[in-house]
Amino acid sequence: MNKLLSRSSIAIITAALLQGCISNPPQRGEQAYTPTIPRTPMQVPQNTGSIYQAGNEIILFEDRKARRVGDIITVVLSETTSAKKSSNVSTTKDNSVEISAPTVFGSVLEMKPKSLIKGLDANLTSAQGFDGSGGADQSNSLSGTITVTVSEVMPNGNLRISGEKWMQLNQGEEFIRITGLVRADDLKSDNTILSTQVADAQITYSGKGFVAASNEMGWMARFFNSGVWPF
Repeated sequence: MNKLLSRSSIAIITAALLQGCISNPPQRGEQAYTPTIPRTPMQVPQNTGSIYQAGNEIILFEDRKARRVGDIITVVLSETTSAKKSSNVSTTKDNSVEISAPTVFGSVLEMKPKSLIKGLDANLTSAQGFDGSGGADQSNSLSGTITVTVSEVMPNGNLRISGEKWMQLNQGEEFIRITGLVRADDLKSDNTILSTQVADAQITYSGKGFVAASNEMGWMARFFNSGVWPF
C-alpha cells in the first residue's frame, strides 16, 4: 500500500513539474491587440435651413492626422540592437613551507633507526590556479511596416496604439504585434511613425507551425534546462 502511494505521489509531482514546461502558443484576436471600435456619436437632428445646416461640416484648416480612438496609424519598423560582452578571470596562488630539522648543541637531531625516519626536516608546497573566460555577442534587426489603431487617447494628448499582423505561409503562420504610446506631433502627414519613436514599445515577432516548432526545445529538454532540475 505504501509503495502504491509513493508511486502515485511521484507520478503527480512529475506531472506537475512537466506541466510548467508547456507553453501556450499565441492566438489570433487576443483582446490586447483587437482594434478598438469608436463610439457612435449621437445623431443630431438635421436643420433644413437653406444657408446653415448643423449636421454638415467642412474642415478647411485641419489636417487628417490620427487623433481619435479607432484612427489608423502605420508604424515603420526600424529596430536594430547589438550587444557584446566578454570577461576573463585568472587567479594563481603558490604556497611553500620548509621545516628544517632541529639542532641540539650544534648537531642535527636524528632518530634511530634511520630506516624508519631518515630525518625530521620537511618541505611542503602547494599551488592553485584558475583560468576562466566567457563571451556573448548578439545582434538583431527588424524592418517592415504594420498598421495599427488608436486604442486610447491619454489626457496629455498622447495616443496609445495596438495592433497585430498575421501572415499565412506554406508551413505555418508568422505574426507581428506592437503596443505603445506615440505623440500626435510625431505623426507624419500620411499617418506614419517610426518604431523608434514609440514609447513603452512592446514588439513581438514570432510564428507557429512546423518551422517555428523545429526551433523549439522539446518538453524533456526544457525540463533539464529549467530551474527545477537540481543538477
